Amino acid sequence: MVKRSLWALVAIALGVGTGVVPATAGAQQPDQGSPDSDIGVTADTIRIAVIADVDTPVRPGAFEGSVEGVRAFAKYQNGTKGKLAGRSVEVDFIDSKLSADEARNAVIRACQEDFAIVGTSALFLNTVQPLETCVDKAGQAIGLPDIPVLQTEVPHQCSPVSFAVIAAALDCATKDQKPQTYSARIGHINYLKRKNKDLHGVWVIPSDLRSTITSTTPVVLGEQKAGIKADEDIIRKSALATQSDYTPVAQSIKQHNSTYAESISDYKSSVQLRKEAKVQGVNSVKVWGCALQCYDAKFLTEGGADVEGHHSSLFFVPFEEAKQNKSVNAYLKNVGGLSKADGFGAQAWTAGLFFRDVVNNVVKAHGSNGLTRARFLEEARKVHDFRADVGGEGMLGPTDVGGKKVTGCFVLTQVKGGKYVRVFPKEKGTLNCDRKNVTTVQIDQT
Repeated sequence: MVKRSLWALVAIALGVGTGVVPATAGAQQPDQGSPDSDIGVTADTIRIAVIADVDTPVRPGAFEGSVEGVRAFAKYQNGTKGKLAGRSVEVDFIDSKLSADEARNAVIRACQEDFAIVGTSALFLNTVQPLETCVDKAGQAIGLPDIPVLQTEVPHQCSPVSFAVIAAALDCATKDQKPQTYSARIGHINYLKRKNKDLHGVWVIPSDLRSTITSTTPVVLGEQKAGIKADEDIIRKSALATQSDYTPVAQSIKQHNSTYAESISDYKSSVQLRKEAKVQGVNSVKVWGCALQCYDAKFLTEGGADVEGHHSSLFFVPFEEAKQNKSVNAYLKNVGGLSKADGFGAQAWTAGLFFRDVVNNVVKAHGSNGLTRARFLEEARKVHDFRADVGGEGMLGPTDVGGKKVTGCFVLTQVKGGKYVRVFPKEKGTLNCDRKNVTTVQIDQT
């Protein structure tokens, strides 16, 4: 059961105001105080930690992409003029190993050694007490700034010291209410409905744990609210399911002549569903849906011709368009090329750029020696128009990180000829950020 639970969490994780202009060190006020302004800061370096599940028996290298994304950011930033607040960025990788104890110990270690955590990808970070009560150099319980890639638990999603670039779906103001309010991204559904009449179908979500059900149900209900009719109740499958376990799903699709089908789990689930659908002679589906988890080279190699036509909705400019976007190009260059890039790495890269922007804003207001955790958290709350830009070109649409708002910006891709091809919007390097791309659903999941 422990192994099943671990794999379930891995599977679902693999499954989605006023602007603040990034400041430059040249605009800073005269330095005040010591260059060793807080824990993890010296005259020469700023130490940040990346806590991620990597060395695990369930999925070796699970979130190694997050680690490499943060390292790519540090490599890039250290190569820029002025570095960051005149200092080099030093990355400490702490492996949380799909363990609650290891995750907690990692936070305690980072609190003692690092200025902040960037790119957090620890599925079992189920207690935020060490994060929120972390003391600064002056002994004050300020908390440890955290810019996560993944937030699987409600306390982490709603922590006042955590600022995910891609916000969680839960509206934290409603977390103790019945029902709770969730945001759902539906821009891709709006587009698909314009192109395909009478979409109706089935959805598969991972069933092993309550947390996997809780986090995926809002996605399904949002898409149904957007107008895709359900042919039957949401289907639950173990994250350890084999291809033959998808036979009833494929038969259901065939029985209802479903025109839409989607698995909201690990990319392997989508591969198995497509392969079994072929075996069962399914030919009615117009749209095979998926999100970031299917934007992966392994999806293409393992799925082969069977995943042709599959859609993936992304929130950033695709890697294939590095020539059209300096931020994407910088990520690929510093991570080691397209073969080393993945969705988690891209998110970690944007987390690093958010860290950069907030540090620069602190420096602008307080000088190079005024960098403290308290000031970082204060400035992070003010960033409502983050775009993860390099050279004036962002790989994201305007994102309200400080307000913890779900962004509706997206680009839809489709597998064509064994490659990911942009479908919408048509122009390379762009995203669609229509205000109708996000809806809300209410669910009682207490």
